[in-house]
Amino acid sequence: MGRERVTILGSTGSIGVSTLDVLARQSDRFEVHALTAHANVEGLAEQCLEHRPAVAVMVDREAASALRDLLVRAGSATTVLVGEEALVEVASVPEVDVVMAAIVGAAGLLPTLAAAHAGKRLLLANKESLVMSGALLMDAVTRSGAKLLPVDSEHNAIFQCLPAGYICGEPVHPHGAERILLTASGGPFRERPLDRFDDITPDEACAHPNWDMGRKISVDSATMMNKGLEVIEACWLFALEPEAIQVVLHPQSIVHSMVTYADGSVLAQMGNPDMRTPIAHSLAWPGRIASGVAPLDLVKAGRLEFLPPSRERFPCLDLAYRALSAGGTATTILNAANEIAVQAFLDGRIRFPAIARLIDATLTALPVQSADSLDGILAADAEAREYASAWATARASA
Repeated sequence: MGRERVTILGSTGSIGVSTLDVLARQSDRFEVHALTAHANVEGLAEQCLEHRPAVAVMVDREAASALRDLLVRAGSATTVLVGEEALVEVASVPEVDVVMAAIVGAAGLLPTLAAAHAGKRLLLANKESLVMSGALLMDAVTRSGAKLLPVDSEHNAIFQCLPAGYICGEPVHPHGAERILLTASGGPFRERPLDRFDDITPDEACAHPNWDMGRKISVDSATMMNKGLEVIEACWLFALEPEAIQVVLHPQSIVHSMVTYADGSVLAQMGNPDMRTPIAHSLAWPGRIASGVAPLDLVKAGRLEFLPPSRERFPCLDLAYRALSAGGTATTILNAANEIAVQAFLDGRIRFPAIARLIDATLTALPVQSADSLDGILAADAEAREYASAWATARASA
């Protein structure tokens, strides 16, 4: 049996880098077919020279030209493709077996859907695909026979705590599972006084105490919108109602999530906070492979705490539940507004508390439509981005 060929969508981000680290440790089982990035020329060039993919994709045209020149001068045989259409191509070509969907945000939707329609083994780290178009993605997986495996540490933990043979998208209740406990670290501001939230800087928001993540995801963790998006994702992955999912603060990030069962049992998946563990699990499922992560030393870890999240401190969590309850394109609107709000904060145009206010205003202003077509979802996404951008501009110039 030959090696499985892997495409990594978003290879220069933190998940992509961790995936390449795991693949390098398992070179007898896997080979890299394609790597993609938006505009990180130096990062993708370095990865191409080290891992020698057949194809590299740059979304930005100028960046693609620069990458092509670099690789030609280095004698690389990697073919450089450009544009969003090329992302869809490398996610769905017949020679690819595994697709790691790790593009952050709505930009990952189309190639992730393409991989699902093509029946790939889809390792899902792009939660926005389910937040924006959960019904469409799950239907594509079912129709094509794709294998959907969650990579987010929390959803991968839940998957590991469910019985062998469970398939994502099936209801968990027939398996005896009653409730999911979704853990959250609480981010860097879990204990910061609320009257000091106006002074939060982008660098402070991106300084996560436990995880090494990109800036957008780090801000989402600080607002706990990341956990809100994960609640929405969990509803689709495990066919659960929102009331069956409880968010629990766990500052140590050792227990990655838990499942409670009808007999009173609670199963937890634990490990050091390193994304290589869920990545390795998803790549090898139903088997196990070495990830490079050190075993958990529970004695050294010491006390494990579990606390309820403060709704006043983390209003984005309630906004996510609100969008989930509204249904249709509300979660698409939520995600689009959040992406605009986070970027406006990182650019210094709005303050940290305004992230939630911007999302709230956008959800309130825009009508919710059915989410049964890709065109409708993309239209809702565009409308939300336009409204949210105008809101941020008005506040920045006030």
